Amino acid sequence: MRIKILTYFCCVFLMLSSVSVFAQKIDPPEPKPNGPPIGPGLPIDGGLSYLFIIGTVYGIYAIRKKFTIED
Repeated sequence: MRIKILTYFCCVFLMLSSVSVFAQKIDPPEPKPNGPPIGPGLPIDGGLSYLFIIGTVYGIYAIRKKFTIED
């Protein structure tokens, strides 16, 4: 019974203590009016879709390899 009470107390304490954690917001510096734009502005969509496809294929391969019965 004491372990249950201690577990509940720890869970409630951790939930309530995380409310007081805040991040400090820092504004980025303003770019020069006639300067080049900040960052290259490249899209990341194509790379993420290829990464997802490769990860899915590898996951299927690993699962099939694990559950295949070798003679």
